[in-house]
Amino acid sequence: MVKTPADKWNDAIIKYRKQCQNILKLSNSIRYAGVINAYGRTLTGMVKPNLKPLLRSEQVKNEFFIISTLMSLRKETVSTVGKLEHVILQHQKVTIIILQKNDITFYVSIDRKEKNLTKILSSIKKVI
Repeated sequence: MVKTPADKWNDAIIKYRKQCQNILKLSNSIRYAGVINAYGRTLTGMVKPNLKPLLRSEQVKNEFFIISTLMSLRKETVSTVGKLEHVILQHQKVTIIILQKNDITFYVSIDRKEKNLTKILSSIKKVI
């Protein structure tokens, strides 16, 4: 049986959702794991159970638009500086890790109190 484009899309979303679930399982300090496309649209994402999101809906849209724009503009420099491995944004309350794979961006929010960021980053790379 040949898969339709809709079937392939649904399979991809299910795969991303499982990856997000696995990322959340890596550490209790991971607050959010999500996947956004090149236009800043959320394909899937989940907040750790029993946590209140820090951003409101409109703020999330703006954040993801900014990140997707950054990732799109970075593509022009790949031949000069090499492929982007990851981006870490340090805020007072959270650390954001951004990774990209095949035009899909993984966005992970981690409590700022987390001390073992390198281990978590390495584990996330294995999941995706």
